[in-house]
Amino acid sequence: MALLDEIAAPRDLRGLSPAQLSQLASEIREVMIDAVCRSGGHLGPNLGVVELTIALHRVFDSPQDTLLWDIGHQTYVQKLLTGRRAGFDGLRTRDGLSGYASRAESEHDVIENSHASTALSYADGLARARELSGDTDRAVVAVIGDGALTGGLAWEALNNLGGAPQRPVIVVLNDNERSYAPTVGGLAAHLGKLRSATGDGASANVFEEFGFGYVGPVDGHDIAAVEDALGRARALGGPVVVHVVTEKGRGWETAETNDLDRCHVVRATPPATAPPATAAPASSPAWTAVFSDEMVRIGADRSDVVAITAAMAEPVGLLEFQREFPARTIDVGIAEQHAAAAAAGLALGGLHPVLAIYATFGNRMIDQMVTDIALHSAPVTLVMDRAGVTGDDGASHNGMWDLTLFQAVPDIRIAAPRDGATLRALLREAVAWEQGPTVLRFPKGTTGADIPAIDTTDGFDVLHNAPGRDVLIVSVGPMARLALDVAGRLGEAGVGATVVDPRWVTPVNPTLVEAAAYFKHVITIEDSGRVGGVGAAFGQALADAGIDTPVRNFGLPREFLDHGSRAQVLAHCGLTAEGVTDAVLTRMTSERTLTS
Repeated sequence: MALLDEIAAPRDLRGLSPAQLSQLASEIREVMIDAVCRSGGHLGPNLGVVELTIALHRVFDSPQDTLLWDIGHQTYVQKLLTGRRAGFDGLRTRDGLSGYASRAESEHDVIENSHASTALSYADGLARARELSGDTDRAVVAVIGDGALTGGLAWEALNNLGGAPQRPVIVVLNDNERSYAPTVGGLAAHLGKLRSATGDGASANVFEEFGFGYVGPVDGHDIAAVEDALGRARALGGPVVVHVVTEKGRGWETAETNDLDRCHVVRATPPATAPPATAAPASSPAWTAVFSDEMVRIGADRSDVVAITAAMAEPVGLLEFQREFPARTIDVGIAEQHAAAAAAGLALGGLHPVLAIYATFGNRMIDQMVTDIALHSAPVTLVMDRAGVTGDDGASHNGMWDLTLFQAVPDIRIAAPRDGATLRALLREAVAWEQGPTVLRFPKGTTGADIPAIDTTDGFDVLHNAPGRDVLIVSVGPMARLALDVAGRLGEAGVGATVVDPRWVTPVNPTLVEAAAYFKHVITIEDSGRVGGVGAAFGQALADAGIDTPVRNFGLPREFLDHGSRAQVLAHCGLTAEGVTDAVLTRMTSERTLTS
């Protein structure tokens, strides 16, 4: 029997010998490499924290002591050590284990926010609560990566923690010199000096200046050394930083030799017994790839266009732009708020910045979009990748709040391309707009074949036009395919439907509002939240114009959606051709009954 199979809870770790601990670490890596290569997920980060996680659970008594992980995708090892080994093969699948920390799965998973730089604030609040209630015997330990310290929120927490010498919070700095990409900026240089020092406190460091005790640097792959450092930190009392040096991707040559991201994320590989997958047609590149290619073309045409990334140049499609125009590519680290405010400064300096980010992380910069960008009418283009349902990464990574949040920003223009061709066109329109901010959003996955318009009127495209003017279908971005399918099904039921793509969904096109008056019904379809989404804005525009055509909005409910494939999550929300068609026909039948 494998040693890992005998570990049902952290207490089972404490009687193991050094040789057994080494064996356990090897087994954990083997299990993760095998399972994650089949399911897909965050492999490199977890390979780097195997020994650290083992040491944490041997020194501290979780859940009596509280372990907080700043990035929930680094908790695969903790899952394996806390009774979830049997379900690990179902990682990131519908009804299987989450790819992040999950409070529903285990009492050892205390927080599940997967956005970086937050754990120290949780730790400060939790420690304060226990201090006020007299519950001071339980340790609070926060594990945070060096890359996450480029986020301003982390320093707000450090400021508060360091100013409370009586508050015994242990900050474990997991220093692997990178987040997704190598850590950038002055902090990276400072940590490099600390790593090269010998012994504890070889020179003054920023953490001691903030009021923390400091232990390290320590080899994060030496379990005994990490345990000793953690024990000393606990004995010191007060806030302490334990500086642990690890290697992302440790123990897997494929990751160790991958200089780009150390296999930060690996894609699922179908089992050997599965039938060979049909190759995607050449006309179906990834949305990100289309954006990447067009950005390079735009960069060649316009020397004033600069690109900004928050430590994710390759995932958001800016790597090729960076290679072509390194001086015009800015990596700010994990600092989305700074990225947005800096973009405003670049615009004030006469440049046109394109800030590319995952839609879920765009939530963090809404204040900067309002008061730093829009208030100054700064021509900044925000490109949000993975907008809408992303699926297997779960609730925190669905990009479903962007339209609700950003539609509230005055004078903003938001575009949602339906295919690769419209992505290219809308991106060029966005960077050509100099009167204020623009947003371009597109989903995860491939574009599919281009969907041609049969007509274009005052900025919106007509994709399908059946006689009858029974239903006007306003589709948002990639939901055009679903809208066309629904129109076909309605036609088979004797209902005439017209499908339009607004292209620019904000502000609402007044000509499209006027057109809605000639239809009996309007439905909107979007892969974003129904509350405050495009459908809600369109319905408000109709009401403001005195048009009483009833509007039915199809989109995502106001709830956190469980992980699963994009198709599974959309189906759960009723966003299928069958579901939308049935809902429309049922409503039309009900209205006929009421008026008969």
